[in-house]
Amino acid sequence: MSEKQYIITERAHFMCPNMHFGIKAKIAVGYNFSKVRRTLDFLANAHPFLKSLIKTEHTTRKLFYEYFSEMQVPIIEKQDCNLWDNDYQALTEGGWNVFQECLLKVVVFPAKNDFEILFIAHHLLGDGRSILGLMCEFTDCYVSGNAPNYIGVQLIGSIHDLPVGSDLPLISKMIINKANHYWQKEKHTVNYTEYQRFEKDFIHNNPITYETETWEKEKVNGLLSLCRKHGISLNDYLVAEMMCKEQIDRVVIAVDIREQVSGYHKGALGNYATAISIKDASKSKTLIQKAEMVAKKIKRNLNNKQRQMMILACYFRLHPGLIDAAAISTMGNFKSKAGKFVGSLILGYAKRNGYSVTNLGNVNNPYIVEGLFIPPASPANKKTMGVLSVNHRMKKCTVCYENVQTFENKSKHTMTNFVNPESLG
Repeated sequence: MSEKQYIITERAHFMCPNMHFGIKAKIAVGYNFSKVRRTLDFLANAHPFLKSLIKTEHTTRKLFYEYFSEMQVPIIEKQDCNLWDNDYQALTEGGWNVFQECLLKVVVFPAKNDFEILFIAHHLLGDGRSILGLMCEFTDCYVSGNAPNYIGVQLIGSIHDLPVGSDLPLISKMIINKANHYWQKEKHTVNYTEYQRFEKDFIHNNPITYETETWEKEKVNGLLSLCRKHGISLNDYLVAEMMCKEQIDRVVIAVDIREQVSGYHKGALGNYATAISIKDASKSKTLIQKAEMVAKKIKRNLNNKQRQMMILACYFRLHPGLIDAAAISTMGNFKSKAGKFVGSLILGYAKRNGYSVTNLGNVNNPYIVEGLFIPPASPANKKTMGVLSVNHRMKKCTVCYENVQTFENKSKHTMTNFVNPESLG
């Protein structure tokens, strides 16, 4: 990489458990291990993050991606693709050391005339669309044998890389400045070894299940026609469906902002998404009526840059060490009132009652038979649903925490203390 890429808006993925996700695809071409190895090497030469580890800059203590030319993406062969969830969990149950482990792990399931392949990516490698693009690139490269072109990376580096009007309102800036102030007064930071112990314990004590559902092409096309008739999108429908099914009034959705980011290189790895909260407490009689209300709420949020970019703007203003402390101080034993405040108020780690939908849309590729997006199991969520369609055949994968342990009671006390300056000395 010609220019050092620092971790800024991605910082919340650094010291938070379960910040990995998967893209699984069935490839309609014969399997050859050497060909898979060669194709992944081609991809790694085109995408520098595939040969990068996370490092700490000694002078500034900033985190950045360091390139290692000899690094290879690991490949694991497995026999039964129906047990993909066991393999997925086995490769991540011990946590993920981003200072030592490649940010992508690959599992292949050979068959007679085709094969399935699972990309398990740490969120610091990229967002869902980045890794989906990587899977499509892998498929095309595997079939053709042609190496892809090199794609440089330019991550979101400052609030000025986002559209005008993206910064926080004054009151939010004041709250974050206050949190930063008390964080710095505490004068202690989370070391990575301490975080790794917490990460492993959290994963062990918070088991996850995976629910998958397939919508055939006929059903998807019928729903698309119905959605067009009512002036809504399929994504609006999916959000409304979750609200009705789970009897909730709030769902967080991911929003792709690549086209709005200054300096973004098309096809590059990295994170170029934000998240917005959609709340609708109306008592709609039908799912379509609910979806129409959801569509209005989504449109309202997307038309307001301040709302759309709020979580990214928060990351720009929060002290990096305070972001690191948010998860472990809210859900672990690290002592930081400022960390618990941020983890509870901004990131939702105390209640852990969130619901989320990320729809990666549709991919048309004659060599990909089907695909599955396994979303990251954010500790803030009770359920997280990932949606991916291949050739208009949709698969949904919902990641669920079996028994959600909440930390709301101890965090309420912390938040009350936090707003009293005397309580933090």
